[in-house]
Amino acid sequence: MNNKVVFISGASRGIGESLANYFVEKDYYVVGTSRNDFNFKNKTKNLLPIKLDITCRESIKNCFNDLKEKNLLPTVLINNAGITSDQLFLRMKDEEWDDVISTNLTGVFNLTKIFIKNMIKNKEGRIINISSISGLMGNPGQVNYSSSKAALNGFTKSLAKEVGSRNITVNNVAPGFIDTDMTSYLQEDAKKEIINTIPLQRLGNVDDVSKLVYFLASDEASYITGQTISVDGGLLMY
Repeated sequence: MNNKVVFISGASRGIGESLANYFVEKDYYVVGTSRNDFNFKNKTKNLLPIKLDITCRESIKNCFNDLKEKNLLPTVLINNAGITSDQLFLRMKDEEWDDVISTNLTGVFNLTKIFIKNMIKNKEGRIINISSISGLMGNPGQVNYSSSKAALNGFTKSLAKEVGSRNITVNNVAPGFIDTDMTSYLQEDAKKEIINTIPLQRLGNVDDVSKLVYFLASDEASYITGQTISVDGGLLMY
């Protein structure tokens, strides 16, 4: 990849923050976003935090124009931002469905739509979507979340077929149970029960995900596209 700029949505914490730090260590310039104001704990000059609502197309357009002026349009797009709003289906409110789909699926569409045009022009690009094993196996209380992540699998495969001839790869990474603030709510007994179902007998860590994503962004992964790769310690095998 020539222009080493990576755009990471949902970069203020968890997997997104780990991705930002990992790519900076690999000499990328990182543009990271969050829906709220934030600053990276890492104070290197190669990290640019941006407040951005990925469900607002006007805001995304303004962000694109700002990055274009600064010559910071990315060759690597990592669609990481996502939310949960867990509820049993019969109790799920319309807004709980709409909010999750809007962020986790439509947000990916919005970002990809605007950044892919420059990739097509330059005949170079990597798009990596952060999904979840919930989108592959389902999860009670997460009909909205699982649906949004399952949809990313189809999004990834279809887009990969459309843009492969332009030297753009599109892949999906599906983390399992990763030790972040999104799993910190688990009680110790529940955590032990989950670990007992994982062949590697541990929760994943954010670096497990970051290393795979970095590989998919690299030249070494230039012949891999349209794939969904799980990072789950063997929890889901198919």
